[in-house]
Amino acid sequence: MSNDKWYFPAGSTADGPWTTVIDHSTPGWQHTGLRVARLDGARVELPAEDVERIILPLKGSFHLGTSKTDATGQSSFDLVGRPSVWSGPTDLLYVGPQTSLTIRGTGEVAVCSAHATAKRPPRYYPASATAAETRGSGVMTREVRNFGTPAAVDAESIIACEVLTPAGNWSSYPAHKHDHELAGVEAELEEIYYFDMRVDPRLRPAPERSDPLGYQRVSQSDDRAIDVMAEVRPGDTVLVPFGWHGPSMAAPGYDLYYLNVMAGPGRDREWLITDHPDQTWLRATWPNAAADPRLPFN
Repeated sequence: MSNDKWYFPAGSTADGPWTTVIDHSTPGWQHTGLRVARLDGARVELPAEDVERIILPLKGSFHLGTSKTDATGQSSFDLVGRPSVWSGPTDLLYVGPQTSLTIRGTGEVAVCSAHATAKRPPRYYPASATAAETRGSGVMTREVRNFGTPAAVDAESIIACEVLTPAGNWSSYPAHKHDHELAGVEAELEEIYYFDMRVDPRLRPAPERSDPLGYQRVSQSDDRAIDVMAEVRPGDTVLVPFGWHGPSMAAPGYDLYYLNVMAGPGRDREWLITDHPDQTWLRATWPNAAADPRLPFN
């Protein structure tokens, strides 16, 4: 398998108003989905399906309409959103399966999804409900916003978060995997990485032109072949169906953002990972170095 099978440059999966579309029609993909749209006051629609969805503003504000009501009888929701992913967490909406959806607004919006069948009503979550943490230390420091984890959102299968890595740092490191069901040890989860970058705002003089980039590694963990070493840019996507993944590398000069969406066939909704045996020792070094003072970004 080559990089091309699991690496999708920006725009390569576009469909109509959607600049990114990953779903069950993507070869080799089963459990998760991601759609991203850039809207200028226009509207997009999604039909009722056997998927649950989290609508996450990346940039801008959006008005949402759903075919089902929440616990208060409401079916219309306004997401204040944020100026950019670098501005802090955002408010969001969870929508259960067999619920159609309309989205109207100005900016960039992500729709994270996972296969689900249990009936759940829509639920609005304010930005203040998202727990953010600084993980790692030294050049392994990153910020994680756990907006769609089991502790944050009542859902059937979806797990989602945002990770922001300062320029020059490594995240998703030590490399790890979650491609087998081992009770209490590891959960089988396929994973989507959706990327963005920006010039490190501390750098002066700021460049008149730039081409932000980062790097993503995925490698073989068992007899299933996978080998990805992708140079990623804003709007690119890397899929991790199985295998060790990490590091996600922020190139010097460019802060790195990625949106993760995970789900799998297991009965329990939990994020359980196994570190790469040659790299797990690095976790023990974290208390010996200070966290990167550039975090949190907001």
